[in-house]
Amino acid sequence: MKKLILVSILAIFAIQPANSQDTFSIVAVDSITGEVGSAGASCVDLFQAGLSNDDFLGQLIPNVGAINTQAYYIPANQTNATNRMNLGETPSQIISWLVANDVQSQPQRRQYGIAAIINGSPETAAHTGSSTDNYKNHIIGPYYSIQGNILLGQEVLDSMESRFLNASGDLACKLMAALQGANMVGADTRCSSNGTSSLFAFVKVAQPADVFGKPSFNVSVRTANNSGVEPIDSLQTKFDLAHNCDNLSLTVTEDFQKFFSIYPNPSSDAITIESKTEKFYDLFLFDIAGKLMLQDSFDKTKNLNISQYKGGTYFIKMTNVNRTVVKQIIIE
Repeated sequence: MKKLILVSILAIFAIQPANSQDTFSIVAVDSITGEVGSAGASCVDLFQAGLSNDDFLGQLIPNVGAINTQAYYIPANQTNATNRMNLGETPSQIISWLVANDVQSQPQRRQYGIAAIINGSPETAAHTGSSTDNYKNHIIGPYYSIQGNILLGQEVLDSMESRFLNASGDLACKLMAALQGANMVGADTRCSSNGTSSLFAFVKVAQPADVFGKPSFNVSVRTANNSGVEPIDSLQTKFDLAHNCDNLSLTVTEDFQKFFSIYPNPSSDAITIESKTEKFYDLFLFDIAGKLMLQDSFDKTKNLNISQYKGGTYFIKMTNVNRTVVKQIIIE
């Protein structure tokens, strides 16, 4: 299973600074793929709010880090956090700066979660303001942080943590699993009368080669107040159509380099695979969603032309009667 560098599960944003708050979300960075992801849900009717997108609380800086800015959400605070990350500051430094420089001088009303890769190592920081609405809390583990407000209770955060840690598949699959951990009536207590956890939900993941502001994977659902439709279930349906989490054979194996060399990686036009054994293998190339892009045979050395594939994360799978090994590659 791929080692995740970092995850942060957070409280979501407010639409009106005077009276709105937020619930639960998650940001993450994968140390192997360089993927940056965010997912979340909240009991805010985005139709009434007049917002054009459902994922604005999460800011993804491809191959660098991720920021969630929420609770009495103000775009300027998010922009400031992004600027500080682009300057190379650590998550803790960014949090400290945001608290000291809140655009309304009210950091006690905000919640932040920041994940970043600093000199190849994971770093994370979170802030839960004392004036965010109960129930509020955050959990920080060795490579994840969980945080939320206006929650049913601590069980929402604990369930998200458990589902995230135990999910199989890539970063997107783990983010979706974390949201399912909060799929309970009244997870955001404002939605108890609606019979749902929330009113909107999203998952998005940026690949290292993605352009800022245009993540290559982005699915979302918004529902209207009193519709009784669970957005996390609806999101799962859309997610499953766009992404494959069942193909566990694409889990990266640690012993790939014991049997093969693959170079250059990343590459934009061609890669070479060399075997360290004399055995015959079948070769498969999959995209990030598990779609088969190429099938071939392999004996000793193989040169693959990859120039026809768009940039992103792919998986090379080598298999025979004795073993199956998988390696992640980046096409630029």
